[in-house]
Amino acid sequence: MLKRMVGAVMAGALVAGGATAVQADDHEIVVGFAVSTSGWQAAYTGPATLAAQIRLEEINAAGGLLGKQLVIAQADSKSEREEGVKAGQIVIDDGASVVFVDCDFDMGAPAANAAQNAGLISLFLCAGDAKAGIEGIGPFAFTGGQAAHLDGASIATYAYDNRGARTAYLLRDDTIEYNKSVCAGFEWAWPRLEGTTMLGLDVFQNNDPSVQGQIDRIKALDTTPDVIAVCSYVPGAASAIKQMRASGIETLIVSGVAMDGHYWLDAVPNLSNFCAAAFSSLYGGAGEEVDAFFEKLEAKEGEPTATSLPIAGYVLMDLWAKAVESAGTVDSAAVTAEMEKFTDEPTLMGPRSFSDQLHIQDKARYAIICTDEGTPRMEGYVTAGPIPKDVILKN
Repeated sequence: MLKRMVGAVMAGALVAGGATAVQADDHEIVVGFAVSTSGWQAAYTGPATLAAQIRLEEINAAGGLLGKQLVIAQADSKSEREEGVKAGQIVIDDGASVVFVDCDFDMGAPAANAAQNAGLISLFLCAGDAKAGIEGIGPFAFTGGQAAHLDGASIATYAYDNRGARTAYLLRDDTIEYNKSVCAGFEWAWPRLEGTTMLGLDVFQNNDPSVQGQIDRIKALDTTPDVIAVCSYVPGAASAIKQMRASGIETLIVSGVAMDGHYWLDAVPNLSNFCAAAFSSLYGGAGEEVDAFFEKLEAKEGEPTATSLPIAGYVLMDLWAKAVESAGTVDSAAVTAEMEKFTDEPTLMGPRSFSDQLHIQDKARYAIICTDEGTPRMEGYVTAGPIPKDVILKN
């Protein structure tokens, strides 16, 4: 059955799975979404997809793009790489001029490769891996995320500048590449800050039931670290943090954007002295436009927004649309050339830049969200980078 989605975003289409097909006419531009609306990846990609489609609605309400309305073609990648290939091909066959794909590089790559092979731009909604671009997919691939190394650099800078930290310790979850990149970014930034010392690094796996051995090694250090960076994601990070606090370690703990949000805080009751980098703030302090966006997103989701990550989808749709307007066409080569001209382009996430060398942010502004007695608040902004391309591509 064919279903038409012109401007209006239907929450049901995001949760039902399957495909949404369209037949565009001369007055419409088809925007493809080969994204996971079922399976584990849907928790990340679903809200970012809604965010991108909120911006699409706004563009249509303002008269459209190049005088045409934007029409959505959508297919479910089902959090499976094989299904990603199918979903990508479905929206391409439906006439998509651009293909939005999953937040995660591994999950989004199959659909992005299909788009690249068809000569179309692919847009990873919030991937933090530089391979979600020129290096991994090809010249028509971009990501709305920023290099995960910047997560680590931002929390290192915050701990140093705002909390007076001079000694640091890293606890790295080696389960996925994102975690390794966050710690690599911290390690890159820390020695560049005057008077700092790295006391050590230990590793664990996200599904480890206990990190008592790692805790014992931290407590055995001759010097108590001023800050501990936990490079991980839920549930492993929450478990590790809970165990550290239960063992009496009250040191400042910092983490990357994977730990942004309050959805996991019940796992660590009354958590204090914890800060995470975030794309933006759910807790005020980021401006009226950002607050208005999250209000719209919450209305679309039908429940409180759990993390600020989806804002990257909104910003990415906005940047693509600006590039199309500048190019005067949806032709992939022409739009790519315009996107590569963006230098400190204003967005709700702060300045964004692309180049013919990198299609991911090597410098970015982060909101720092700190939690005390179980209550998160925005501390302010930190800008991290630029980080050299060879560092970003190393991990």
